Amino acid sequence: MFKVFSVPPAKRAQKGEVLKDDLVSRQSIAEREADALGFPGLGTLVLVEGDEKAVARAAELFKGVAEELPAEKAAAVRKKIRDQEDDVAAGVGLIFG
Repeated sequence: MFKVFSVPPAKRAQKGEVLKDDLVSRQSIAEREADALGFPGLGTLVLVEGDEKAVARAAELFKGVAEELPAEKAAAVRKKIRDQEDDVAAGVGLIFG
């Protein structure tokens, strides 16, 4: 299970507090600037992926801090992040391969 949250610049400090939560911090978390991913105006995007209870906990803690993206947009963001990670892995493979 996964969810993507859009954190406005004014709430960046509070984002850190959410991600320090014991349950949330043990999940797969990726942070990217929305503009760099091609989603302008959404601030910082946070992908939280893992256990259903932990992702639900992240959603609860992010209330008032970030906006949860709708499923379709969240899936598009997740794909962009995965594509970036795959590109990095391929680059490292070329260097050390």
